[in-house]
Amino acid sequence: MRRPGSFIARHVSGDRGSTLVEAALVTPLLLLLTFAIVEFGLVLYVDLALENGVSQATRYGITGNLVGGLSHEDSIKAAMRDATPTLTLADNVFTFSHMPEGGTTWLGGAGGPGDIERVQVDYTWELITPLLRPFFTGGQVHLHVDSAMKNEAKFP
Repeated sequence: MRRPGSFIARHVSGDRGSTLVEAALVTPLLLLLTFAIVEFGLVLYVDLALENGVSQATRYGITGNLVGGLSHEDSIKAAMRDATPTLTLADNVFTFSHMPEGGTTWLGGAGGPGDIERVQVDYTWELITPLLRPFFTGGQVHLHVDSAMKNEAKFP
């Protein structure tokens, strides 16, 4: 003979559906973790690409060579864009400065022969994962890279 209430107790204390509840709780966390790993990998890639690109652009700039009739600074920008083909770099992300021989302060512009040339790039990466945007100001990561080298004694 059945005890009263055993039907209810059996259905309330059973574990049917607990797997579904566990999956509903764990899946968003796993998705957030997966997207965070991918997003931070992308940010690291962009940072490394910018570091490499600014180094290559400065190396090109110290030679004084020009690209197809462009100015010295525009030639450096072109070299940077060639070294970072997966990134879109606007003109306003570049800053050029130089220190004359024997100088102690940075002056604007790329400088001339014998000067120390510095190229700075300030780039803003927009996060692509909506789940992570609230954790960053404006959903963006600001990256700053620079490189300084001494220009050759004579430009061509």
